[in-house]
Amino acid sequence: TNLHKAFEYGLSEAKALEALTKTPATLLGVYNKVGSLEAGKLANFLITTGPVFGEKTNIVENWVQGKKYEVKEDGWKNVRGQYDLTITSAAGVTTSYVLDVKSASSASVIARDTLTGKFSYDGRLVSLSFGPGGAAGAGGPRGPRSGGDSANAGGGQGGPGRRGGGGGRPGQLTHLSGAVYADGWSGNGTDSAGNWVTWTAAWSKASAPESDSSRKRPLRVGTVTYPFDGYGWDSLPAQRDLLIKNATVWTNEKEGRLENTDVLVKGGKIAQIGKNLSAAGALVIDGTGKHLTPGIIDEHSHIAAFSINEGAQSVTSEVRIADNLNPEDINIYRQLSGGVTSSHILHGSANTIGGQTQLIKLRWGQDDEGLKFKNWDPFIKFALGENVKRTTSQNNNRFPDTRMGVEQVLMDAFTRARDYQQARKTAPGVTRRDLELDALVEILEHKRFITCHSYIQSEITGLMRVAEKFGFRINTFTHILEGYKVADKMKEHGSNASTFSDWWAYKQEVVDAIAYNAAIMTKVGLNVCINSDDAEQARRLNQEAAKSVKYGGLSEEEAFKMVTLNPAKALHVADRVGSIKTGKDADLVLWTDNPLSIYAKSDKTIVDGIVYYDIDRDVQLRKKIAAERNRLVQKMLAEKKSGTPMRPAEPSFHVELDCGDHGRHDGLLTIDGDDDDANVTDNTQH
Repeated sequence: TNLHKAFEYGLSEAKALEALTKTPATLLGVYNKVGSLEAGKLANFLITTGPVFGEKTNIVENWVQGKKYEVKEDGWKNVRGQYDLTITSAAGVTTSYVLDVKSASSASVIARDTLTGKFSYDGRLVSLSFGPGGAAGAGGPRGPRSGGDSANAGGGQGGPGRRGGGGGRPGQLTHLSGAVYADGWSGNGTDSAGNWVTWTAAWSKASAPESDSSRKRPLRVGTVTYPFDGYGWDSLPAQRDLLIKNATVWTNEKEGRLENTDVLVKGGKIAQIGKNLSAAGALVIDGTGKHLTPGIIDEHSHIAAFSINEGAQSVTSEVRIADNLNPEDINIYRQLSGGVTSSHILHGSANTIGGQTQLIKLRWGQDDEGLKFKNWDPFIKFALGENVKRTTSQNNNRFPDTRMGVEQVLMDAFTRARDYQQARKTAPGVTRRDLELDALVEILEHKRFITCHSYIQSEITGLMRVAEKFGFRINTFTHILEGYKVADKMKEHGSNASTFSDWWAYKQEVVDAIAYNAAIMTKVGLNVCINSDDAEQARRLNQEAAKSVKYGGLSEEEAFKMVTLNPAKALHVADRVGSIKTGKDADLVLWTDNPLSIYAKSDKTIVDGIVYYDIDRDVQLRKKIAAERNRLVQKMLAEKKSGTPMRPAEPSFHVELDCGDHGRHDGLLTIDGDDDDANVTDNTQH
């Protein structure tokens, strides 16, 4: 049924057949053996009663490697086609006709007139009978009336098609019966005078296929977009040269803010910064009265992924966020509207050592590979505290159960990794490959870097001591709400900090959090980022950064760097993004106002020189979405009126994932209404 629906929407039968034969054979690498009917390939084929996609078609036989498997025993009753019917009288006169068989119960004899009789075929025996008047007899097809000739008699024995003279004229055919032989049927019959005739019917050609009245012209469908969403693209946007004129440019470099300045973008890179620039062929964007900044970088995000936590054990360093990215997540588009151009997609915080992370660029419309930030240093997620020891979980059935257990998990893991590292060096041929330990060895060898979910000073200090014991550093402490207590130790250790602007009091670990945390750590000399850890908050990271102007007295430039240049440094990509500098990636945002203002909106968000978000286009898309919604509603109403079976509308769910969520589990959706660190265990309601 669904395949025929696809035909109605334009799928060709040839492509449908390929999708069932050639394409899967090619994907499996066996098209040299199966997938088409060619000499030398395996004898795998079907025999059907009609065109393979016909609604009334049945499979008669399925042959596998030359062996026949009968599917429908009476399938051969479908004998539609035209046959050369030859009738020989007792006197030896032979006459030819066409026998047109419509089905196993319907046939016609074609002469000068076409007469239909009673026809039956059961797979072995065949019978054809005519009522009063019969069909033209064996003396020849019916001739014109003349003299005393009967209007219903054929010619005499002088030959087919001619009125014969002398001798008796046989009557019309009344019955033929016979059986199957090699190439058709043969048997005996009688005419109306009771004379015997013999007959044969040899298959001549297939009948024209019956018209499929249900086959319709392709129906109108909605436009295919990339991604398949109301805010998707009819075709992916192309990179082109851009010239942004007369804006206030926040460089995040020593030049600071430049008034009434132009920025030229070529080949996805920042090509020139200055006044009164010109470039032939470039798209000119008027920035008068607007502010141009580097794109916002969210150091801690959980968007664009189908699942976040692999929480079954406390060390899961082998799992990778990169393996389950969701490029159709609407939050990519929403965050582009808030000026975000890159997001660090983290594993959750259910594990002491979680999974490998993935830095992405918000290239809305690209596939999962197209999202990935190329050639960046790989990272991994660690976690400390309540989430790891599963304080809030109803299923606390796993080690560790205490904070001291968390530290021992770390000691055990890196002891095993160091032993494995040595074994791989000394006996590589006999040491079994372990993907979990491979990732930990990369940490020991300074090839993979850690971002760690953390809150309280004792655990932060403890993790730094474990790392130093094994000779590596913690690259970034995220959340870090007691970071102001250990900022000096973190600076000595060499860590970055990624924190919330003013979150506190949402669980026991954060009772000592203060809104001055980011400013204090900045003044101590740490590289400090403001992150979201929340799909909604990520749309307003510019405002989150602005809070440190109020809480701590940071300058506007210092505050805005917390969501641009500082996370670029923490993620080791500051040579490409985070500031407006010649040669860097053209990841830019044109704001309608000062980007730290609550009134600022992203006019355009640009990634690699491509405008992925445009506020004017967004207005037009909203109108198109309303029109498309109305089209679909009217289509459903029309189908209901026509009697098409209906069922109640079913909403589709979009789950916002964050640190403590397990995402999809056993086919159910987890929806977390608690804070970002709540462990969700009840997957029975959604």
